[in-house]
Amino acid sequence: MVEAVKMRKRRHWRKDTIGDRIYYIFTWFILILLAAIVIYPLYFIVIASISNPDAIFNGEVYFYPLKITFDGYKRLFDEPLIWSGYLNTIIYTVFGTAFNLLLTIPAGWALSRKNLPFRRVITWFMVITMFFGGGLIPYYLLVAKLNLVDNPLSMIILGGVSVWNVFVVKSYFTENIPSELLEAAQIDGCGEFRSFWHVVLPLAKPIIAVMVLFYAVGHWNSYFDALIFLSDEKYFPLQLVLRDILITAEVTSQSGGSAETIIEQAKIANQIKYSSIIVSSIPILVFYPLVQKFFKAGFLVGSFK
Repeated sequence: MVEAVKMRKRRHWRKDTIGDRIYYIFTWFILILLAAIVIYPLYFIVIASISNPDAIFNGEVYFYPLKITFDGYKRLFDEPLIWSGYLNTIIYTVFGTAFNLLLTIPAGWALSRKNLPFRRVITWFMVITMFFGGGLIPYYLLVAKLNLVDNPLSMIILGGVSVWNVFVVKSYFTENIPSELLEAAQIDGCGEFRSFWHVVLPLAKPIIAVMVLFYAVGHWNSYFDALIFLSDEKYFPLQLVLRDILITAEVTSQSGGSAETIIEQAKIANQIKYSSIIVSSIPILVFYPLVQKFFKAGFLVGSFK
């Protein structure tokens, strides 16, 4: 079987003209170059996080780590707030994503139904919110009135719905849930809620997986709401904890003292910076491949193709 495939590829290659071959070679070269441009910075962060600070500071690290050391990670994890920040971020991500799905999936399904009263008005109302906002001060005053300032619920409830994601879900349902299927369910005695729960949701696994990824990444990387609304360190998410650690390291490196001390502190701050990027990115990098296969069926549908 393998030999047959190889033979077909050889015959296809022989049929190509010289211009076709030059085009293929040029295209592969461009794709490899673009891949290297994207991948190398990520690779450099990994090797820099475990390289000796002196080698990084002197610009000696290019393709492989030098004098491997894990001092950056050790200094990072010696900070007790790292562990509480990790736990808080996991809680915010899990419960926040569940809350987002609870609002987004039914909203997308409702907007996909032609018999929804005032559907066009509701759609335009949601579109307007994508382009116009009240501003930060009214936003803060509203959150304060809801008693969500310095409340961990603010990291879960705020931003409960992304209008863009609602429209993506709507497009998926419009293109992939045939009306005949719903009519058959109604003939069998299913009401609106039962049809949605037993017929629609089992067919919506791809778009649910895509929404889980979108919302989970947003919650994991979120720090602005925490920066504005949280002041108690025990509620800080990981991103805010890392931000404070980096700022402290930068300030320490720029504080007064001998030139040697300032340089050493700058090296340590640089190493902590690379280590913090790895620490904050690994969970998402592990999670992403689990739902990547659903992207074609879930995201690239209907008018979003």
